Amino acid sequence: MTDGQSEKSVDKILWVAVIGAGPAGYYTAEALTTGRDDVRVDIIDRLPTPFGLIRAGVAPDHQSIKNVAKRYSATNDRDNVRFVGNLSLGRDITLKELQKLYDVVVLATGAAKDRELGVDGENLPGVIGSSAFVSWYNSHPDFRELAPDLEVASVAVIGNGNVAIDVARVLAKTADEMTSSDLAPHAADQIHGAPIKDIYVFGRRGPLEASFTPKEMGELNELDNCVALVDACQLPDPLGDETLTGAQKKNMIALRKMAQNDANSKNIRLHLMFYRRPMAVLGDERVCGLRLEKTKLEADGSCVGTGETETLPVGLVVPCIGYRSAPITDVPYNERRGRFENQDGFIADRLYCVGWARRGPTGTIGTNKPDGVSMAKKILEEVKPDNRAGRAGLNKIVQERDLKIVTFADWKKIDEAETEAAANGAPRVKFASVDEMVKIIEGE
Repeated sequence: MTDGQSEKSVDKILWVAVIGAGPAGYYTAEALTTGRDDVRVDIIDRLPTPFGLIRAGVAPDHQSIKNVAKRYSATNDRDNVRFVGNLSLGRDITLKELQKLYDVVVLATGAAKDRELGVDGENLPGVIGSSAFVSWYNSHPDFRELAPDLEVASVAVIGNGNVAIDVARVLAKTADEMTSSDLAPHAADQIHGAPIKDIYVFGRRGPLEASFTPKEMGELNELDNCVALVDACQLPDPLGDETLTGAQKKNMIALRKMAQNDANSKNIRLHLMFYRRPMAVLGDERVCGLRLEKTKLEADGSCVGTGETETLPVGLVVPCIGYRSAPITDVPYNERRGRFENQDGFIADRLYCVGWARRGPTGTIGTNKPDGVSMAKKILEEVKPDNRAGRAGLNKIVQERDLKIVTFADWKKIDEAETEAAANGAPRVKFASVDEMVKIIEGE
């Protein structure tokens, strides 16, 4: 074995390959190996860095959320768990090859593809899905060269969830406000030099149906150079607050404060606009506007258009309307739901999925814990060891193909280099290049 681990003597070992080193993958590996000497898990990821969404999806100014990575690191310290980074399914090894090597393969690949808007003009330059945009400012190597044009006066963020709020907040914060974040330097240069004056956040339903959490909503009223605004007419009557959930009540407090804010009090205005849905992105060579239809809620809770439209001049559109898992060859895929076809995580013989790959992009990071526990229980009940090659077989393929895999010990070298490069209160300066990471590992 590599990475400083040693085998324990057991009669039969259940070899498990988990594809994806994000929260779902780690919670599954943790549950599979807790109190078990007869299970070995290899967590395989195409990037040299573990932790998936924690590293590349969580907002750079929300560092406390990233502390959960310490738990995943503890899982990696177990003798029966190994991280195998920089190994890409499809590029370096096939799913069929892994299925021959391991007793079980678990797809924990998340949902990294943006859901389409489905309107005219969405392919114009200046329309960037939230997965790509967030990955860009979080130093994901795939999006280092995205370079969105932020030389615009106004931005439209479409969606009424925390991702939309994160995008709007990161665009609105000053450089001083982001000093304790791990915002990518290349993104910081563009964002903090941008002439943005107005940020619009649209939702097709009302404030009570929005999925913002109170913490994120409250932060919008505390920005140094940006004032949050909302039309008081779009807010429900306070007399009905007794029927609201705790989160809804807290959100209403924040929103009613926004309704009283002075639009001219700060340099940037953040407009929360409800009951709007995009009809078309306007422009010839690039985005210049967004056509919206006003909506209303029917008695049965359905959202319908009113036929009344408006056009808003914007230079950048960031849809934050959901994600899809990337299809994998020979794995049944549900196009409508953007996830793998499965029955409670079971795809086919000895092939399972977990997390967003199983249920679609719903829930929080913590939701993946019970999901991983239940999937581990299911696997241990349904699958028996079959004398497969497991880790030794993978090591052989890696050697034969001269692949440069990254172990958890290697990742610690990257981690150390990133934290040492930090300054002025930042937790780290993340590498945005796989080649740079490999050089660090090799001591160059």
